[in-house]
Amino acid sequence: MTYTRKNLKEIDDSAASFGLSPDVEARFARKALGSTKVGLSYQKLLPNVRVPFGHHHAEQEEIYVVLSGSARVKVDEEIVELAALDALRIDPQAMRAVEAGPDGVEFLAFGGPVVEGGDSEMVSGWWD
Repeated sequence: MTYTRKNLKEIDDSAASFGLSPDVEARFARKALGSTKVGLSYQKLLPNVRVPFGHHHAEQEEIYVVLSGSARVKVDEEIVELAALDALRIDPQAMRAVEAGPDGVEFLAFGGPVVEGGDSEMVSGWWD
């Protein structure tokens, strides 16, 4: 086939396996879609929830697109406010973390190039 169709809500919620549910939902779709070049995830945070870690990449650039609600994203030492349909591109080496606004947030995260085995480093409590 020349395409793959998946409903993102049918992909396993990885946040549950890390004990982040029900505050955080994270569905990583790259493998389910058979993508070799671009990563994609659907993420949802309940109101005022902050992801408990920051992360950065060695090579992977990311773009976050807010579907609904609002968020604050800390990128290195700067706070960026996002609303529905805002898109934020982040350089690979920039540390980042997301915090939902008062109505929560749903967003898509796109990343590439894909690095087999992953190229991210996570830092617990980075935003604290």
